[in-house]
Amino acid sequence: MLGLLCSSSVAQTTSIQIPARTPLSIQLLQHVPMKTGESLEGRLLYPVYVDNRIVVPAGATLRGTVIQLDSDRSRRIHARLRGDFTPFHIPVVRFDELVLPDGALEAIVSDSAKDGAPILRLSPAPGQKKGSVVSRQIAAEKQRLKDAAAQITAPGRGDRLVQFIYTQLPYHPERIETGTAWTVDLAEPLSLRSMDPRPEDRDKADPRGPTALTEWRLRAYLQETISSANRKIGDTFQAVVSEPVLNAEHAVVVPQGSVLVGEITQTKAARSFGRQGKLRFRFRQLKLPTGFTQPVEGTLAGVDANKSANLQIDPEGGIAPKPQNRVLLPLVLTFLAGRGLDDDGSQVAHSTVASNGFGIVGRIVGIVASSRNVAAGIGFYGAALAFYDLCLARGHNVVFVKNTRIEVTTTPARSPMNTPSPSQ
Repeated sequence: MLGLLCSSSVAQTTSIQIPARTPLSIQLLQHVPMKTGESLEGRLLYPVYVDNRIVVPAGATLRGTVIQLDSDRSRRIHARLRGDFTPFHIPVVRFDELVLPDGALEAIVSDSAKDGAPILRLSPAPGQKKGSVVSRQIAAEKQRLKDAAAQITAPGRGDRLVQFIYTQLPYHPERIETGTAWTVDLAEPLSLRSMDPRPEDRDKADPRGPTALTEWRLRAYLQETISSANRKIGDTFQAVVSEPVLNAEHAVVVPQGSVLVGEITQTKAARSFGRQGKLRFRFRQLKLPTGFTQPVEGTLAGVDANKSANLQIDPEGGIAPKPQNRVLLPLVLTFLAGRGLDDDGSQVAHSTVASNGFGIVGRIVGIVASSRNVAAGIGFYGAALAFYDLCLARGHNVVFVKNTRIEVTTTPARSPMNTPSPSQ
């Protein structure tokens, strides 16, 4: 009986409330058809903290549904010019159930989200010597070849082959790909049961982060969308710290809920002739929940970016789309298209090689037409589209939507723990 009383005094079941507007980053576990009402199942990418303690661990399962399909107009236009008449859509999703590690089910109320995309964790590349333009182009080409080889050798290549064949057809079924991630906000507070730890263990949360106060690694969510298209130098924005930072003694030096104030230091909007957008920012101030504010020097150390955006971070923290070889692809397609006009050899073989512009249908038309001019015309059309996309069209802006997860390396002027909290 005495032991039971002692154990109950050590740990008691309490209720913890996760506040509304808490962001949840969810990644889809398995691809699903692009249909309204389709069930979704994903995993939580990052833990959820309340009072600097983990209340929902990373990897917890969340379930939801596709509630709406919006038209993807820009993608439709781009695809139809290339012979693909699939009515592309953007799924709008909502998650309504949380599965805790012990198997307990909790109903949640979340906002809808539609900016889902497979994400890529970006981090600055090691500093490299600038070198000549030619050497940089060669290095970039080598990296592209490595990326292409990884796509071929990575697991799931059979499924990727099937999807590639689908893209060559004039119409193909849509699906939401495995790994697509959304960040949704809780629309209402969520109450969870938890075992209240002993007082001496309360601050012993996950001890990630720096062990010295000379540098902090802060993980935060952007509170607004920032884009190279409309931001100006000197514009400010905020990010909320989602995980506490502990020192070597496991004392909290940067509490969860602190606010980072950032400033745009360089911006360039995308322009025609393939000129890409560029964005650079730094963090200059840290506001603690206690009201204490201190200056910091913070640079971007990592970000969850849309994989299709093809972004990169330079060693100084600037973000821009990766450079593309604007000459090679149009030249290759033009050379292949010219093969259709050759008189020597097999006309069928030349037509097959030349007709690059409308996928499988273009090749069939080029072969069946039995005309060198038709096959070459299709090929030259494909080369012209490639030339327009790479050399004439507007480049891509750097865009980070609201609730984008970032990692910031900061150097504080002095420790905020020197300032007493209201409780003290």
